[in-house]
Amino acid sequence: MLVLLHGQGANGDVWHGLSAFIERKWRGTCLIPDLRGHGRSFHREPYAYGTYAADVAALIGTDEAFLVGHSLGGAVALMLASGWFGVKVRGVLAFGVKVDWTADELARRRQFASAPVRWFDRREDAIERYLKVSGQFGLTDPASLAAASGIAQENGKFRLAADSRIAGTDDPPDIRPIVAVAKAPVTIAVGENDPMVPLADARLLDPHAAVIPGAGHNAHVERPEALWELITRITKVGDAGR
Repeated sequence: MLVLLHGQGANGDVWHGLSAFIERKWRGTCLIPDLRGHGRSFHREPYAYGTYAADVAALIGTDEAFLVGHSLGGAVALMLASGWFGVKVRGVLAFGVKVDWTADELARRRQFASAPVRWFDRREDAIERYLKVSGQFGLTDPASLAAASGIAQENGKFRLAADSRIAGTDDPPDIRPIVAVAKAPVTIAVGENDPMVPLADARLLDPHAAVIPGAGHNAHVERPEALWELITRITKVGDAGR
């Protein structure tokens, strides 16, 4: 099983750029969930790495899985690789995973989490907000289904589908000890031009961290073909889908 885990503020549709590769080349099942509080999933705290991991573990069940996670999704994949959740993890590719947070970044997270729901009169404005929050602005067509899945409509008004509390009131845990206890092979990667996660930070987690050429923070949206090449190299797709 191939499992794709999206980043904070996004949802499973953010992986649409990989769909053609998966259909043609992946010979097993593929699970692309919306993490709790995101997209079409339920809104219920706590929103934490461990809670997300437990939810995904329940979906995977007894299958053996190769996990690909972006940003928050990468942290969740690394949690699952720890063995704490009873999942058979064949390997992990985590890219764009934040290592160190500045005081300003943490303050913005807390501010976002405590903000009231923002309503929009126009669908287009809500979609624009979603694309900005999820890092897809200028990358994903606002008229696409992938963009529309990021918003919800209630009583003639529009809001983000994601719960604003997903940012969490607590600071994110240090990801380094989570990587250190992984019981499955782990590959850390970063976009060549990622403004949020420098290569030097990625190599704090993996001295051999891979670089995804021509990509920023959202490599799966910007350079899906390059990301698929990396997945192919790690999983040896010819037999990984069995």
